[in-house]
Amino acid sequence: MKRFLFAALLPLCVLLLPGQNSTVGYNQAFRPQFHFSPRVHWTNDPNGLVFFEGEYHLFYQYNPFGDVWGHMSWGHAVSRDLLHWDELPVALPEENGVMIFTGSVVIDHTNTSGFCLGGKPCMVAVWTGFTAKTATKPDLQTQNIAYSNDRGRTWTKYRDNPVLNLNLTDFRDPKVFWSTQAKQWVMAVSLPNDHKILIYSSADLKHWKRLSEFGPAGATAGQWECPELFEVPLDGKPETRWILKVGLNPGAVAGGSGEQYFIGHFDGQRFTDDNPPTTTLWTDYGKDCYCALTFNNLPKTNPPLTIGWMSNWQYARDTPTSPFRGQMTLPRKLSLRTTPDGIRLFQQPVDALSTLREARLEVHEKMENTGHQFQFSSMLPLGTAQDAGWKVLANNGTYTSIGYDKQKGVLYVDRTHSGNVSFSKDFPARTEAPLKLNGNTLRLNIIVDRDSVEVFADEGRLTITNLVFAPAGADKLEFYATDGKPGVVSGLFWKLKSTWLTSH
Repeated sequence: MKRFLFAALLPLCVLLLPGQNSTVGYNQAFRPQFHFSPRVHWTNDPNGLVFFEGEYHLFYQYNPFGDVWGHMSWGHAVSRDLLHWDELPVALPEENGVMIFTGSVVIDHTNTSGFCLGGKPCMVAVWTGFTAKTATKPDLQTQNIAYSNDRGRTWTKYRDNPVLNLNLTDFRDPKVFWSTQAKQWVMAVSLPNDHKILIYSSADLKHWKRLSEFGPAGATAGQWECPELFEVPLDGKPETRWILKVGLNPGAVAGGSGEQYFIGHFDGQRFTDDNPPTTTLWTDYGKDCYCALTFNNLPKTNPPLTIGWMSNWQYARDTPTSPFRGQMTLPRKLSLRTTPDGIRLFQQPVDALSTLREARLEVHEKMENTGHQFQFSSMLPLGTAQDAGWKVLANNGTYTSIGYDKQKGVLYVDRTHSGNVSFSKDFPARTEAPLKLNGNTLRLNIIVDRDSVEVFADEGRLTITNLVFAPAGADKLEFYATDGKPGVVSGLFWKLKSTWLTSH
């Protein structure tokens, strides 16, 4: 979780809880309609993603006092389908000069912590506490815990916090899970400036023992943040690999913040990378998918599910949205598949997205009145065309291009003409991902939600996630091709219903 101090601190007595401002709706020009965003104010990293008693819990970095970074606390929302979210009061507020930075939540099924009541499981949050520097002391980041016995509605901070303190300015973002190999809790936590992930274990979530470290490896041009260590089935079989995911800010593939992943093995104590240390694999090639975390405590039959923050620290405080700023990506299901390039991470939108579809339409080369919230799936035989793709949210010179450059061998999303791009010099951009086409055909699944475009190529082998801020009249879909003739183009189109305006 990147630290910025933009605004003067306000007294905590003016804490505004979600729902107190009932006049704020969810139909502003750039308000996403099926991605989570808070009713008002600032959000960044998702935190504490966990499934418990039929509810998906999304905690998130939240400023209860304004729409820029500050007063970091944990907001809280719950859902039963990962699309319809109920925003609840602030779960963990900034208190006594300690902000609540990024972390995770586990379900303590056997009361290893001693916090659970009545013989029932309880929720335990593990988070980084940030204490700002004084005249005599530098900034301090420590690991802390809190617990809840009422499904996350109220929380008690542990009286003996912090539970892990290295007396460091940068030491953050603990992701905790139960390791069946070690038969203990395991924490992956970042030393951002050293480009290292430390791995700890604990029997009770209170006392932590250092086991190992990983890094430096891969991309190291910025700080390492938001680590994740989780197991994924390989090729749909019982065989698995472990993924260590690491946020990088700045220095990501598209500039600013982004995330890389390592594929390997975890024996309960140490993660071993299967690839050389110089190998860099990116989770997303766009500019706007950061600090993605997976859900703890999912049913064993479920694939791993992840949600990321849809923004970039280069311009997050300047995006033209109101009365909120910041939102989450679509929840995505993850898998590992063997490809000609090796084992790679695949991502797909959650299946529940199909429940928002309205009537299916076939599209060949052009469509009008698309609106600003839709899903579009296309098969694009390139033929002899050297550059071909689709313009979405198009009209009168405004458009976002999603296409393939055959000479460079890249999938790209170009938002330099997407509408309002002037609020930051870093926003207008063409983001690219190297892609070897199968049979000279580009397969795309494109999801647009008012201020965002998420592209899943070749069944999710590559993803590109970008914010866009198009004018209201930009509601056309257009095919284009240059320097050659493509094959017959086809696609399927669905408008998508708002989750704010439909019943749960």
